[in-house]
Amino acid sequence: MPITDALPELNRKLQFFPVKNDHPQKLRQDQIQQYNEKGYICPLDVFSADEIAEHRAYFDQLIEKAIALGWNNYSINGWQAKCPGIYDLVMDNRILDYVQDLLGEDLVCWATHYFCKIPGDTQRVSWHQDASYWPLTPSKTVTVWLAIDDANMENGAMQIIPQSHRHGQIAFEPSKAEEQNVLGQTVTNPEVYGQAPVVLDLKAGQISLHSDLLLHASEPNTSDRRRCGLTLRFIPPDVQALNRWNQNSIIARGQDPSGHWFTTPRPATDQIPERN
Repeated sequence: MPITDALPELNRKLQFFPVKNDHPQKLRQDQIQQYNEKGYICPLDVFSADEIAEHRAYFDQLIEKAIALGWNNYSINGWQAKCPGIYDLVMDNRILDYVQDLLGEDLVCWATHYFCKIPGDTQRVSWHQDASYWPLTPSKTVTVWLAIDDANMENGAMQIIPQSHRHGQIAFEPSKAEEQNVLGQTVTNPEVYGQAPVVLDLKAGQISLHSDLLLHASEPNTSDRRRCGLTLRFIPPDVQALNRWNQNSIIARGQDPSGHWFTTPRPATDQIPERN
């Protein structure tokens, strides 16, 4: 039976809040209009080939250490306060300039997650809305998806349903084992909630931006090329975290007058968590 709210006891406010910015510093007005109307912006240039090669090398050594400690290629999730290489990406002004045009001058990064699909990876990410999973209210997260490797349909690039963010919470079903879903929710018949799916082709070093209510998914990586991307989740500080989900946040720009969000200093070295 379809589920209409994953966390009904939290009484979250799940709706899209259109951006109003008459004087953006980095994005064009037509890009902001696209975000409001379609729920995403793609692609945006950030890092040069040499710069992203350095970030890729950092990820390569981090995933090697993580796997040696029993983690897998999807496990580097929420480590932004523990790993200097991720922290530095959170704080990169070129990324923050884009996000600020959508969320305002005060920015909190509350989560990050590497999604690394190795060649021949049979796992997929089924159609879902990010906000459905998270104990946050109201739903104002902007996700930055940074391409560590080139991403296209062949190696399992992200796909989105434009305009689906306008529906608020969309009913979903628990994912079936045969889906091999990295996550746990599946929205069926996603096309009825918006336009035809769009594949977000990205060159390494480029980013996309999307609303936390936008339906998105990705297919298995059937190619011989890896597809790694890092998500960085940003909010304005008026968003509240429930269930203690404010523990590993970083105030990336401006301030949080309420003091709700933690501000974490830059770690000196990688502090890989212990597996429970």
